[in-house]
Formats: sequence, structure tokens, C-alpha cells
Amino acid sequence: MTVYVNDVEHRFHGMTMNRMWADSIDELLTMATKIGVNHRWLRQPPIASWTHFDITINKKELAVNYGAILTDKYGPSEHVAKLVGDTDMLGKIAKCRVL
Repeated sequence: MTVYVNDVEHRFHGMTMNRMWADSIDELLTMATKIGVNHRWLRQPPIASWTHFDITINKKELAVNYGAILTDKYGPSEHVAKLVGDTDMLGKIAKCRVL
């Protein structure tokens, strides 16, 4: 199972949130169930630009304990670029990570 969470923290209604996504919807929903995230919080197009959950920092820690891969701030952009085959964006991300 390849599920990812990023280490970028967003504030939302007094909570610290991170993003969680996966290579497949089944993997994402399985992890959400394991860490106790209700599936109704799934964000998908057209409401969101990519399929993910916004999860609290405590849920992020649980996901990592269950095997989710912690990524940097470029993780979501890299994921979307891979999905659509945007090699230019992947190159830009690689350059940013070197800086």
C-alpha cells in the first residue's frame, strides 16, 4: 500500500491539518478507515484539484505508524504531475528540492 502524507501544516478552524493521498482510491480509503477518518471528508475533483483527505496532525502520525510515507511540501504537486504525465513539472520539483 502506498499512502502519502505531507509535512506541511495548514490551519483550519483551530486545527492543524495535513494532506493524505494514495496511488489508488482503495488504498486511500483503507488507510482512512484504519486511522479513523470518515470517508465523507474525501476531497475529489471538481471540489478539489486532486483526490485527498485533509487530516489532523494526530491522524497524520497514525497514518505514518501504519506505513504512510511522509513527504515534503512538493509531494502533492509531484503526485499530480505523475498522474497527468507532466514531466516538465517533475523536473521543476526536482530542481526545487536541490535548492
